[in-house]
Amino acid sequence: MTLDVIGAGLGRTGTLSLRHALEELGLGPCHHMEEVIANPRQIPVWHAAGSGEPVDWGEILAGYRSSVDWPSAQFWAELADRFPDAKVVLTVRDRERWYESFSKTILMLLRAPEPPPNPTLRAILAMTQEVIVRRAFEGRIDDAEHVKASFDRHNAAVKAALPPHRLLVFEVAQGWEPLCAFLDIPVPATPFPRVNSTEEFWEIVRKAER
Repeated sequence: MTLDVIGAGLGRTGTLSLRHALEELGLGPCHHMEEVIANPRQIPVWHAAGSGEPVDWGEILAGYRSSVDWPSAQFWAELADRFPDAKVVLTVRDRERWYESFSKTILMLLRAPEPPPNPTLRAILAMTQEVIVRRAFEGRIDDAEHVKASFDRHNAAVKAALPPHRLLVFEVAQGWEPLCAFLDIPVPATPFPRVNSTEEFWEIVRKAER
């Protein structure tokens, strides 16, 4: 199995909704941070990738047909090279609304003054320090303008690197039509998934802490 779709959008741009959509379209399993939570054996390899160690992308994502969200989205360029036939979906969002959502969810976890008692969650947060804090935001997560500028730079880099036939810039509010047209898949009769509100994010965290 090889990746058919690479999600390049950063967390809190509708990545979990996209995951559900891709799986409904038959492009699953789809890798998402929830997969790391459910499969702690993945944590060390993603930590290694975040630390700059050489990794086998085919091995890391073996068994998945698509990937979205952190940690994989941080390595969109490496994945696009490793899987040259895969299409890339860049989920985007207004930068201010994105930062508001990010600051109420992921950023709060990254700034937590005490490590969580759950060892799996501690290991995931250590991995995200490498993948998100250091790689995505150069360690400057307390500088809101820098974080927002990094978000803009990430999106611009994806757009500049990939040809139009391979890249879809997508807002999940657009629904099925642009995604299905890009992937050449019929539009389902079901509504487009809308999941992972701020409240749902914290419910996922609470479940991981148990």
